[in-house]
Amino acid sequence: MGKVHHMFTVSGAARVCALSSLSFAVLAQVPLDEAVVTATRTQVPLDEVTAPYFVIDREAIERSLAADVGELLRTHAGIELARSGGPGQPTSLFTRGTDSNHTVVLIDGVRVNPGTIGSPALQNIAPEAVQRIEVVKGPRSTLYGSDAIGGVVNVITRAASARGLAGYASGSRYDTHAAGLDGGRRVGEAGGLGFGIDWRESAGFPTRTGATDDRGFTNLTFNAAADYAPAEAVSLRARAWRAAGNVEYSTTVFDPVTFASRLAPVDQDFENASYALESLWQPRAHIDVRAALTRIEDRIAQNQDNAALATPPYDFLRTARNGLELQTNLRFRTSNELTLGALVTREDTASLSYGTRYAARTQVEQFFVQDRYSQGRHSLVAALGFVDHETFGSEVTWNAEYGFTFPAATRVTLAAGRAFRAPDSTDRFGYGGNPHLAPEVSRQVELGVRQPLGAHHTLYANAWRNDIDDLVEFAFDPVTFNGHNENVGRARIRGVEFGYAYTGDIWQARVEATLQDPENLDTRAQLLRRAREHYVVAVERHAGRLALAADVTYSASREDVAFPTNVRLGSYALVNVTASYAITPRWTVQGRLDNAFDEDYTLVHGYNTAGRSLQIATRFAFQ
Repeated sequence: MGKVHHMFTVSGAARVCALSSLSFAVLAQVPLDEAVVTATRTQVPLDEVTAPYFVIDREAIERSLAADVGELLRTHAGIELARSGGPGQPTSLFTRGTDSNHTVVLIDGVRVNPGTIGSPALQNIAPEAVQRIEVVKGPRSTLYGSDAIGGVVNVITRAASARGLAGYASGSRYDTHAAGLDGGRRVGEAGGLGFGIDWRESAGFPTRTGATDDRGFTNLTFNAAADYAPAEAVSLRARAWRAAGNVEYSTTVFDPVTFASRLAPVDQDFENASYALESLWQPRAHIDVRAALTRIEDRIAQNQDNAALATPPYDFLRTARNGLELQTNLRFRTSNELTLGALVTREDTASLSYGTRYAARTQVEQFFVQDRYSQGRHSLVAALGFVDHETFGSEVTWNAEYGFTFPAATRVTLAAGRAFRAPDSTDRFGYGGNPHLAPEVSRQVELGVRQPLGAHHTLYANAWRNDIDDLVEFAFDPVTFNGHNENVGRARIRGVEFGYAYTGDIWQARVEATLQDPENLDTRAQLLRRAREHYVVAVERHAGRLALAADVTYSASREDVAFPTNVRLGSYALVNVTASYAITPRWTVQGRLDNAFDEDYTLVHGYNTAGRSLQIATRFAFQ
């Protein structure tokens, strides 16, 4: 629907029971600030992880005052964003140079990528509803199925970790305001309840170059959690997250009388939701069994017709997906863990876009087996996955990863894997749709090195190569002025990431660089909206009640779509500064200066970006 719009340990604030904050965790074995879950769907101590990853904890989220999850992710190596306008506008995520629909996004472990257009609505995930984010880079289709070519982003919501009652409020340029409340409590020894509410709105600014109307958004987010352990070996929990609102933008309309086009203000309603009911049973100390029922909903409805006509029906997108997940973990002694899993989903999609309407139902069955071995200096992960997809048949995926720690604490990892993306409903049945499309297939290899220097310093480097075949592209016929989707694209992405981190009691610093060659093998051109160079510098200083931070991101030039030929977007550097002061242990005031030097830059051709803006916020814990 074209117009429907490296590592860090987390803080003590995130030390919550694995059952209450991570969908795939087993009964707590390792403190959450010393482990990650998303890489293997099981808890893995940090020093045994064989995949590249990073974690954003609650303290970093609160300090950032970011407007959405995309803003949290963009200051890390291997992550690029493209936003079509200002606050609340569609945001695309490019992980390590892969396409915007090549990254799986989870909310509390539940996949939220829609079945219509593939790319999740990052702009609608409010950071104030988030406790922690885990990002794993590289192929993960073996565990997560379609789309996990670039990596996986697991967003863990706040409600399960909230205790007491706390609120916040903020205001910034473009008449942007936000407020929220969250709370939670334990119920006896066996249960707990939590909730969170986040409201934000903005008058915005003109989204399109040449437009004069400010285009804003509203977003109301609610998330809730409950857990209960009726017996020592059994735990139950429920999770719910929902964001709904309205986003305004400008679109090109054609006047059939004057044969001229113009920009017209339009808007659309949106709703994104994720729900999960889970149980965890541990019949023996070395066995646990997880079962989950999940549902996601993704809806967009335009309130005006793109052709400026007065009568409906108007364009829309809808996805509803129900899932059943089963996972068993078998631990042999302390060195070996075998994981078996099965996932079954039934997805219903519907759309009306550019005059083309469709409704489709898709069933997917996925099975995987993974063996994780860790002994002394050695860590090994081997996984094999099988997917039976209703649209194209079966697909086999795999991952193989090995890590070795040398006596000088140098950690070397080798990894390889195969991933895929199934054509979404719009690829198959939308404008130019082709129901006979094959999946896009990726083959990746990677070498990583990490070197701690004393207790506070860490250096790392990762080099990778990703070859992607059968990319879905629109093939235009100049004779008939028509076209359809075909598996004709090929891409090769080679890159290297370098990083340095310093973690002290007063100072913290992070420097990261991404150098990559995202190449279209058919045209030998640079892949659209992806830069060859990306740099990040982030510094924090804590002095008693005062905390100061600054981050600088630089992105080199990129290609973008334009008619009749593509255009090159210029390089840019953004500087953001934040400050926080604790007036009392319960009351904190914060400030953030975005785009401090008022950089004039472009992320998507023809769309505006925000200028310098100051945000003021306050937080208060009532108990």
